[in-house]
Amino acid sequence: MNKYMDAFMKTFPYEGLTYDDVTLVTQYADFLPDDTSLETKLTSRTKMKIPFMSAAMDTVTESAMAIAMALAGGIGCIHKNLEEDDQAAQVAKVKNYLNGLIATPICFHENDDISFLRSEKKRMGLKFNGFPVLDDKDRLVGMITSSDMRFAPMDAMKLRDVMQKAPITAAPNTTLKKAYDLMRAAKVGKLPLVDRQGHVVGLYSFTDVQRLIENRNPSYNCDDKFRLRVAASVSGGKGDLSRMEKLAAAGVDAVVVDSAHGHSKGIMDMTKYIVKNFPKVDVIAGNIATGEAAVALAKCGAHAVKVGIGPGSICTTRVVCGVGIPQLTAVYNAAKALRGSGVAVIADGGIKLSGDVPKALAAGADSVMLGSVLAGTEESPGEKIYSNGRQYVVYRGMGSMAALKNGKGSRARYFQDNEAEDDLVPQGIEGMVPYSGRVHSIMTQFCGGLKASLGYCGTKTIAELQERGKFYRVTAAGQREARPHDITITKEAPNYRA
Repeated sequence: MNKYMDAFMKTFPYEGLTYDDVTLVTQYADFLPDDTSLETKLTSRTKMKIPFMSAAMDTVTESAMAIAMALAGGIGCIHKNLEEDDQAAQVAKVKNYLNGLIATPICFHENDDISFLRSEKKRMGLKFNGFPVLDDKDRLVGMITSSDMRFAPMDAMKLRDVMQKAPITAAPNTTLKKAYDLMRAAKVGKLPLVDRQGHVVGLYSFTDVQRLIENRNPSYNCDDKFRLRVAASVSGGKGDLSRMEKLAAAGVDAVVVDSAHGHSKGIMDMTKYIVKNFPKVDVIAGNIATGEAAVALAKCGAHAVKVGIGPGSICTTRVVCGVGIPQLTAVYNAAKALRGSGVAVIADGGIKLSGDVPKALAAGADSVMLGSVLAGTEESPGEKIYSNGRQYVVYRGMGSMAALKNGKGSRARYFQDNEAEDDLVPQGIEGMVPYSGRVHSIMTQFCGGLKASLGYCGTKTIAELQERGKFYRVTAAGQREARPHDITITKEAPNYRA
């Protein structure tokens, strides 16, 4: 429990503060920033290597963004303005990216012509070799490899003439480590997983398995099967029950039960439903802005809550509806109410620069969700355009008119499912952000800024920052002093744009 933060906030009990209103206080350190750890919890059950999550927005996160975030150590949340099958397919792309286990391997049949296999490889752009061969009842009868094809007899026409019969197989629940040991012992490059009926239900590739086992990258955010972690958003109420089933089948690690007003019956009921029926999936519920709401969602079984009503750069909820709490105060209130529960707090919105992140964490957040910061990257699905000689990326709020018109998920999030198009009331805008390169570069800058902040604050971990971080309130003059001033910027820094 952070007694410094409690004392600070008691001075402003009914005043909403945001990141620009405060600054962190430097404290004694006997270590260097490189000695710090950015590991944190995504939920009460799952940890991350870095405290960053990409927003569930249709111009921010699809599979490419989620993969990049997981490779950096964070996680991406795939938006719900996709059809159910499309969203589940995006999740599957992330889960299968490292190819430790190929869930749906490409198979051929023993009566297929050799020329057919070659043409299919070319048509699908496949660079790998080694395919299971099935009989007319789709049961495994052999394997075909590049060597089999290369040294096939001149008169061979069918795959059955050149395939390796009685291949080495394993059971469907074989782990990555066990598969690695089996393939090394048998000296095979492919290990099909076969059920009791002889059907292929998966395939391990030795090259991929060896890379994961022997050279596992410590920065990746992976599950216990060496697959990248990924989240996806669903709506409250009963409208997304089938969506949830498909996401779970695709292997989603966490779902965000997502709404503009998370302290509502639909979100609470959906949270209870998922916790009960999908116990292996972590549940993040939101969005909220009060301690009362945080406790209510925690009682429903949520493993994390998402805080933020109106702080996003493209959100107009506060001016259209007149509601919301400035983000620093909202995060603090939620974190204070959840102390001792283990439920994680995700600060969603309002992050403009890397220095805002340690402020959110010191206020009690365990991680932050990024929207506009990542919208300008190469991996975002937003349209890339040129304007006045500079490249930009289209970015819009999930409550913008365009998102409401084009996406059922947006309408559900803002409780306008049944409204006619002419009657929609947006709570967001459309715009564009400067192109900012790749996610890896952004995460390098943000993680570097956070490590430096931990060093300045004399705290080696995020948990220590939450416990010992100190704030000063700053004036308008102090805010101006904190940024570059009295100068014309001639060259932008990678972590600061005027």
